[in-house]
Amino acid sequence: MGESSLVVRREKIISDQGLSAREIPQALSKVTDEFLIELFVREIQDDDSVALVAVGGYGRAELAPSSDLDLMLIHKDREDVDSLADRIWYPLWDEGFKLGHSVRSVEQTLRLASTDLETATSLLNARLVAGDATLLEELLTRNEDQWVSHGLDRLDELARNVTRRHRLSGEVAFLLEPDLKEGRGGLRDVHAIDWAVRAGVEVPVHDHERLAEAYQVLLEARVELHRISRKRGDVLLLEEQDSVAAAIGDDDADILMGRVAAAARTVAYLSDEIWRHIDRESAEEVSVEIEVAGLTVADNEIVALGDPSTDPLLVLHAAVQAMYSGLPLARESLHLFAERQVDLPDPWPQGARELFVELLKGGHRAIPVIESLDYFEVWSHLLPEWTPNRSRPQRNVYHRFTVDRHLLETVAEAARLSHRVQRPDLLLVAALLHDVGKGYPGDHTEVGMRLIGSIASRCGFS
Repeated sequence: MGESSLVVRREKIISDQGLSAREIPQALSKVTDEFLIELFVREIQDDDSVALVAVGGYGRAELAPSSDLDLMLIHKDREDVDSLADRIWYPLWDEGFKLGHSVRSVEQTLRLASTDLETATSLLNARLVAGDATLLEELLTRNEDQWVSHGLDRLDELARNVTRRHRLSGEVAFLLEPDLKEGRGGLRDVHAIDWAVRAGVEVPVHDHERLAEAYQVLLEARVELHRISRKRGDVLLLEEQDSVAAAIGDDDADILMGRVAAAARTVAYLSDEIWRHIDRESAEEVSVEIEVAGLTVADNEIVALGDPSTDPLLVLHAAVQAMYSGLPLARESLHLFAERQVDLPDPWPQGARELFVELLKGGHRAIPVIESLDYFEVWSHLLPEWTPNRSRPQRNVYHRFTVDRHLLETVAEAARLSHRVQRPDLLLVAALLHDVGKGYPGDHTEVGMRLIGSIASRCGFS
């Protein structure tokens, strides 16, 4: 392949160790643009009524080293358009690129986008590479209008896609080998939020900023994964984590995976919050009786009205109510708990241990409640020893989850069996704490035994 080869041009960028993972996507997009512009000018020449358009990740100028090239050739009633397209596609296929490609008129594209979610969202990230800019501007303007006018239906379809994708790809924050793109808390969740915003959903500026920061962490990890593995795929395998960490500049894989987990937790929480807000717009009010002073239900959320600094059990009451009702804790209440919640005294006050065990009995229903408390760092007010285990990876083949999620999954399994034992409280608390020593130096079994002694005493066990 000559110097004009796109493969050669891209390889120079990918192998340039002076370029960081933050710089690679735009550099790859820029050199790909340059190649395609040259190709377009040479093979198509005139730019009247035909345009070469980048969509998807390429449209966002976020090419990772092994990304597909997603391209559209749009036209205005050109009869020779298929032969024009071949002059673009075949040189790329000859170089071994995997293309997502289509050739359509503006009207054909809009008709498809009106019924096909993937086409509509791809156009939301589209930009001109070469050709008739006016033609593309017409297409994008009309697609945007169409997207907004069909907003409710599109948001409903987007929400179903998000749920299905999470079910198939699992968690980014808690799996030891996460799918950085498709998993819950991954890059695709941020794309879905952006598409929802384009349909009229309002997201606070502060949330946009937090999403952008988290997105950058995940994108850099994906770029280095592609650069090192030299293959398609976005699952960050255990055997690749040390190399990716070194390439990004983290001291070890644990630091990298901790940052990835923290970023994914931010994306996952804000994504859940945004889609819940969208659902609330059309959902009927759920009838739930709350008989705890200082708590109520509003907009299908558990809301704290009391002061957690004077009522230290309020957070446990709220968590138990959220677990039983299936309603989330309101974000404002979680902020209130984070700001005003005090550590429980030693020993815990009357009723605290019973509420704590009641929450753990909820099994898998309790996990999202505890995760929301932990995301706002409220859980550590109840259990300070938890903090070193938050988002902590376990880099061996015997585990699937980070330490914190492993402990919650263990409790959930124990809750299914708690009816078989005389002391369900001991089973559940032991399940929650069985690996609590992993976040500390030394043998985690020995450390855990010492920690559990003080924790059990503080909880009020004999």
